[in-house]
Amino acid sequence: MSALFEPFKLKDVTLRNRIAIPPMCQYNAVDGVINDWHHVHLAGLARGGAGLVIVEATGVSPEGRITPGCTGLWNDEQAAAFVPVVASIKAAGAVPGIQIGHAGRRASANRPWEGDDHIAAGDPRGWATIAPSAIPFGAHLPQVPKAMTLDDIERVREDFVAAAKRAREAGFEWLELHFAHGYLAQSFFSTHSNQRDDAYGGSLENRSRFLLETLAAVRKVWPEHLPLTARFGVIEYDGRDEETLAESIELVKNLKREGLDMLSVSVGFSTPTADIPWAPAFLAPIAERVRKEAGLPVASAWGIDTPELADRAISNGHLDLVMVGRAHLADPHWPYHAARKLGIERPSWTLPAPYAHWLERYAVA
Repeated sequence: MSALFEPFKLKDVTLRNRIAIPPMCQYNAVDGVINDWHHVHLAGLARGGAGLVIVEATGVSPEGRITPGCTGLWNDEQAAAFVPVVASIKAAGAVPGIQIGHAGRRASANRPWEGDDHIAAGDPRGWATIAPSAIPFGAHLPQVPKAMTLDDIERVREDFVAAAKRAREAGFEWLELHFAHGYLAQSFFSTHSNQRDDAYGGSLENRSRFLLETLAAVRKVWPEHLPLTARFGVIEYDGRDEETLAESIELVKNLKREGLDMLSVSVGFSTPTADIPWAPAFLAPIAERVRKEAGLPVASAWGIDTPELADRAISNGHLDLVMVGRAHLADPHWPYHAARKLGIERPSWTLPAPYAHWLERYAVA
C-alpha cells in the first residue's frame, strides 16, 4: 500500500486517504450564496476519490470577501445553500470541509480574470476595507484600509464565531480558519502590515493575539470531536525567513494549546515584493519542521501535482496530508490515476462503486 492511500484519522473524522482538495476560490457566488456551478464543481471533485474536500475561502462578513463573487457564511440563506453540497461531497465518500476567513486589506478586489486589482473608488460593487493598520497592500491593491478599532476586532472575531456555527449547522465536518496569504489574520501577525502600538501590535505576543483569540472563540462553538484547523503563512521570503519561521512556530505552539488540531502550511504573502522560490513541493521541508517543533499534524499545497511527489511527501514524514489543487482541476479523478501510477492493485477501489464496477468488469487488458 502506498503511504498516500493510507487512511488518516483526526479527532473522530477518518479520511479514506491522505489526499485533500484545498480551497480554490471560484469567484462565482451572488451575494455570498453558492449556485449550480459550485454544486457541479465540488461534487465532481469529491467523486474523484480524495479523502477531504475543502470549500473555497468563505467570507465571515460582506466586507471579509476577497471579491463580490466570493462565497459567504454571514446569513442563514448562505448556510442553507451549502447543505446539498455537503450531502453531495459525503455521498461521494469524501469528508466535507470549509475554510472561513476575512480578506482584510486585500478585500474589495476584482475577480482575477477581471483585473485582480482593487475595485475602483466609486464603483458600487466595492466597499471600504479594514486592517490592523492603515497600510495598503501594494501597487495593484492600493486602497488604504481603515485601521481597526478594538470594537472592530471584537466584531470580526464574533463574525468568525457566527460563521463557524453556520458551518456546523450546514453539516461540515472539518473547519479551516484562513490565517494566511496577507488576509486579515496574517496581517495582524506580520510586521509588514501591523504597526499598532496597543495590545494587538508590536511584540510577538501582541501580534499573535488576534489569531489566538479568534481560534479560542471558534473552538468554543465548533464541536470538540471534529477537526479545527488553520491555514497560516509561516514564512514570507522577505529576507527575514529564519526569524519569521521561528516566530511562526511559537505561534503554532500557542494555537495548539488553544485547540488547533492541524496546520496547513503556506506562505504569508504579506508583501508583493517577496522573492518566493517556486518549485515542486517547496514548502514540504518547512512543513516538516513545523510538524516536529510544534508537535502538530501538517498539510501543504503548492507544487504537489504528481503521484510520486505526493507519495514521497507522506512517506518521508514531511506531511500528514497533501493538498492537491490545480492537478484536480485538470483531472478530477487524480486519485485513481495516482493509484494506477503507484502500482496499487485494483486502483479502481479509489472510486465510487458504480465507477469501479464499470472500470473493473469491462476492463480491456
